[in-house]
Amino acid sequence: MSADKIAAFAEELYNAERDRKAVPPLSERDPSLDLDDAYRIQLVNINRVVGMGQVISGKKIGLTSPGIQKQLGVNEPDYGHLFAAMECKDGRIDTAALLQPKIEGEIAFALKADLSGGNVSREDVLAAADYVAAAFEIVDSRVADWKIKLVDTVADNASSGRYVLGSARLAAAAVDLPEVTMKLYKNGSLAGEGAGKAVLGDPAVSVAWLANRLWTYGVTLKAGEIVLSGAFSAAPAAAKGDTFSAEFSSFGTVTAEFY
Repeated sequence: MSADKIAAFAEELYNAERDRKAVPPLSERDPSLDLDDAYRIQLVNINRVVGMGQVISGKKIGLTSPGIQKQLGVNEPDYGHLFAAMECKDGRIDTAALLQPKIEGEIAFALKADLSGGNVSREDVLAAADYVAAAFEIVDSRVADWKIKLVDTVADNASSGRYVLGSARLAAAAVDLPEVTMKLYKNGSLAGEGAGKAVLGDPAVSVAWLANRLWTYGVTLKAGEIVLSGAFSAAPAAAKGDTFSAEFSSFGTVTAEFY
């Protein structure tokens, strides 16, 4: 895909987020759009907002469950960038700043050491983690009606929106991550449940995948970054007035309120 077309699609997505007005799927308008093109589009906008003063706080991993991968016809996850401004430290999310949010319960890894070199293992991830915590990722799509294929969500920064970290901080190596269970409640009613094994078999394996995938682009997961490792269950829609809680075994509860 030409540099001009990459730039034009990036501009569309940037304006869609700024103006909170979704755009038609990129994949429908240009069937030649491939995964490398999509990551190039993502990076154009990442570089743009970094140039405007935003600070990268980490990465998020998506499409980690076999069911979602099958639905989109892919055999690996995707990733996007997190910014410090995306973190909702009080658990309150301004719905007016988003287009069509959904919410996912997952485990966040806070890194105390870099992960690089292309041969990162699960054990490397556990050693590099300062702590793990319960988290909510609020995903949002700038593509109309969530009618996305893989290239659409990748170009759109993997549908990143906001995130919330739970207050409990645990040593990663002290938790049997695949066996951690979660129950997700929306306005007091059960809306989803799952276990760590739904995330590539082990959330630490998911983070290792990301470190190795990024290394193909010469990018390092850095100390101080937060990595959202992937959803435990399907993501319910969120709207103004909704409250959510996710109860994790070993991790306690993370809560979010949409206003």
